[in-house]
Amino acid sequence: MTKKSLYYDEAERLYVIEQCTINEVADRLNLAEKTVRLWKADGDWDSKRKQHLRQKEAFHEELYGFARTLMKAITEDMANGEKVDSGRLYTLGRLLPMITKVKDYEDAVKKVVDENKPAKSGLTEDVFDMIQEQVFGLKKQ
Repeated sequence: MTKKSLYYDEAERLYVIEQCTINEVADRLNLAEKTVRLWKADGDWDSKRKQHLRQKEAFHEELYGFARTLMKAITEDMANGEKVDSGRLYTLGRLLPMITKVKDYEDAVKKVVDENKPAKSGLTEDVFDMIQEQVFGLKKQ
């Protein structure tokens, strides 16, 4: 078996999914950097890496949109004096911290890919505190 048949898929995964550098991939798999560079060029790993990052960003946007829709519905129910389903409140409460975790992950990955550009800021702590206070009536201590 050739090195390519043994290590190519794992090298590609490390570079595209795990966001490892060429040096890191070569070190982990005990390969020459030149070999990894050739595989990267042949397999168009940079395009695959960008596609992977776009999918991660899309997930964050979908999650954020879902939370906004849920929060708007809860706020409208509260404004109309309707009873708010505790399941929706629970879901929103569990969802909000996940948004920041997903965005933090995306920002960290983006920094690794392009260290010359600062990562975009996600849902800030101030906005998160405001949501907790207005929707749940909880104040930060």
